[in-house]
Amino acid sequence: MMIIVAQTGATLKTPATPLGILNLEFAYTAEKAFAVILAWTGLIPADNVFAAIINTWLDFIFLLFYALFLYQASTMLAIRHTGLLSTVGNFLSKGSLAAGILDVFENIGMLLTLNGHISNPVSLLTFLFSIVKWILAIAAVLYILLAGSSLLYKKVIRTALRNLSK
Repeated sequence: MMIIVAQTGATLKTPATPLGILNLEFAYTAEKAFAVILAWTGLIPADNVFAAIINTWLDFIFLLFYALFLYQASTMLAIRHTGLLSTVGNFLSKGSLAAGILDVFENIGMLLTLNGHISNPVSLLTFLFSIVKWILAIAAVLYILLAGSSLLYKKVIRTALRNLSK
C-alpha cells in the first residue's frame, strides 16, 4: 500500500507543494489549503486535485494496514519486556489504533477541502488530526526500533554467553 499511495501521490509534489499531500495535511488555515489546491489546479497533463482525492481514498486502506501493524508490533514487544518498555509499548499499541482513527478524520477533512469546502475550521481540524497522528505513529515506530533492538541485543548476549560456557 505504501508503494501504491506513493505512486498515486507522486504528481502532487510540485514546486509550490514539495511535500505533496503532506502540504494539504499541514495547511492549518483556509488560505494555506486554498494555496495548495490552487497549486494543483490546472496542471497539465495531471489533474492533481483528482489525484489527491484518489490518493486520500487509498489512504483509508493504507491506514488500516499501518495502524494494525504498529498495534501488533508494539503489543508483541510490550509482552516480551517488563517495566517501562512494557508500559510504553502497551500505551503506544493503543496509540497506534488512535493514529488510525485520527487518520480517518484527517482524510475526511482533506476530502472536504478537495471537494471545495475550504474553511478555517476544517483546515485547522485536519491539521490537528494530522499532527497528533504523526506523533503517535512516529513514537510507535521509534518504540518498535528501540524495543526490537533491545530484544535482539539480549538474544545476542545470551547466545554469546552460551557459546563461552561450552
